[in-house]
Amino acid sequence: MRVFLTGASGWIGSTIARDLLAAGHSVTGLTSASGKAEALSAEGVTPLVGSLEDIDVLRQGAEDADGIIHTAFGLDISRIAELAAEDRTAIETFGDVVAGSNRPIIVTSGFLNVTGGKTCEDERPEVLPDFPRASEQAAFGLADRGLHANVVRNPRSVHGKGEKHGFVPMLAAVAKGKGVSAYIGDGQQMWPAVHRLDAARVYRLALERGAQGEAYHAVAEEGVPFRDIAEAIGRQLGLPAVSLTPAEAEAHFGPLAVWVGNDGPASNVWTRRTLGWHPEQPGIVDDIEQPDYQG
Repeated sequence: MRVFLTGASGWIGSTIARDLLAAGHSVTGLTSASGKAEALSAEGVTPLVGSLEDIDVLRQGAEDADGIIHTAFGLDISRIAELAAEDRTAIETFGDVVAGSNRPIIVTSGFLNVTGGKTCEDERPEVLPDFPRASEQAAFGLADRGLHANVVRNPRSVHGKGEKHGFVPMLAAVAKGKGVSAYIGDGQQMWPAVHRLDAARVYRLALERGAQGEAYHAVAEEGVPFRDIAEAIGRQLGLPAVSLTPAEAEAHFGPLAVWVGNDGPASNVWTRRTLGWHPEQPGIVDDIEQPDYQG
């Protein structure tokens, strides 16, 4: 299958690209950094330089593909409304290109907009005013039009050796700066997690086997107590793990406090059963404790 992959040079996208190539697919990868095009070529990916704002480039990539995997999304949260609008436009552009065919579109989402107990794959969250990303709502809108669109939801921690920009490095940076690795209250807020190699296989299987209008959870561990994560970071850095009150956590973690305090376990039962997916990589605590985890 010829696959158009956005975010191909990113933490998750680059792993998906390698997994697709190993499975015999060909990949055209969108990257916003021209300097990364050579690295993509070296991996066997055909680079396409552009951003989600470049509608003509998106159309070019989609028109030449048998399937689309969309992982790109901006990192500047201060521009979240603008980024969300760009994201929706990109997804709708893909839909316009593949309309009338059965070419699959796989769209990336997460769990921030899903609350209230363990999240299952059949839940359909509303868009939050404070975080207006509507990737999966756009994807399900395409499915309602009869297009073969589905969603992969990633947990807040997609971990793996060499992680530099995800939640674990951010939490480690806070711990280094404060001299302690902290958690809130008893630390029993549940964090779903997945190794990026396992996550990549969910995307590929969703592309190859996924059903129209469904959501799949790239979740290996349905809920890891945040205290376990904080203690693992502390052991790696040689720092004590301490409990904070919610008020203390606001000052300690800053913008990360809302994530640290959020209890958000997520089910993977339906994803395992329907895609035949079985996580194989280390869990988040074992991964963090590798001496070279952050390279």
